[in-house]
Amino acid sequence: MAAEAKTKTAVVAGGTKKAGAFNRFDNPWLNWKFLAGVSILGIIFFLIFLGNTFWDTSLALNASAPLNLPPYGMEYQKGKNTILVGVPEHPLGTENSGRDMLALLIVGTPRTLGVGAIAASVGMLVGIFLGFLAGFLGGWIDDMIRLATDITITIPSLLVLIVIQSVLGSVDLVTMALLISMFAWATPTRYIRAQVLSMRESGYVQMARLSGVPVRDIMFKEIMPNLLPYLAASYIGNMTGAIISAVGLEVLGFGPQRIPSLGVAIFFSIEAAALLRHMWWWWGIPTVILAIVFIALLLINLGLDEIANPRLRKAN
Repeated sequence: MAAEAKTKTAVVAGGTKKAGAFNRFDNPWLNWKFLAGVSILGIIFFLIFLGNTFWDTSLALNASAPLNLPPYGMEYQKGKNTILVGVPEHPLGTENSGRDMLALLIVGTPRTLGVGAIAASVGMLVGIFLGFLAGFLGGWIDDMIRLATDITITIPSLLVLIVIQSVLGSVDLVTMALLISMFAWATPTRYIRAQVLSMRESGYVQMARLSGVPVRDIMFKEIMPNLLPYLAASYIGNMTGAIISAVGLEVLGFGPQRIPSLGVAIFFSIEAAALLRHMWWWWGIPTVILAIVFIALLLINLGLDEIANPRLRKAN
């Protein structure tokens, strides 16, 4: 009988599976997508820390290194009779203005991530506040917030940001992040409103209302803790969109060009025709770093979605 009990299958929502493969005591945070994404970002930040500790980041400034050196171990034919060879002093090569690519990545990567984090944080704070107001209070407040959200979502944000930054001229990274956050609140507001609408009729919320708990406490002490995995997933998605907007502006030449970042590096490579000159490391390495960052954020987002929604989880 004991052997039969171990091999017995149980019927669940998604079909049948072996008993004990998944139960209510399993930790949903042990999600391989979430852990893989966090690990990739952790490795990136660890490498940045090592770079700032052991590498001369002043090489990210103009005229601080030889021009147009390829990565170490490779050659670059600059002209008919000129061949440049990579040196260990500049393992990832240098670019047209004499900046070391490794130093540029060490300095530029956290700044690119910082712009996304600032814009996403501001957008999420506004989205949480407006989404809870609209979803819980309803009525004319919900109508006004929903109208403002729908209008903002339909606006071509990148085009508007280009116009604003062309008028303002050169801006710093924080200002650019705040400009991006002007359009980063609408999507979280809509999603959070939908979640609050579905949760405000739940039993524990009704009990809190009958007990005389203030509305503010019901929203942010009763409902909000149950939405934390969902809010985290929304934040990661918001951060991804903010980084794309920031890099897009920088590649088009509307970012702070004197401050090294991944988007600025790609902009200068385009301006100097690095693709036609076969200087692939100038634009290729920052592009690969951005791709790795986006893959990590995507994995975290997918993992958080599965953590927040039990129906998306799959037993191993």
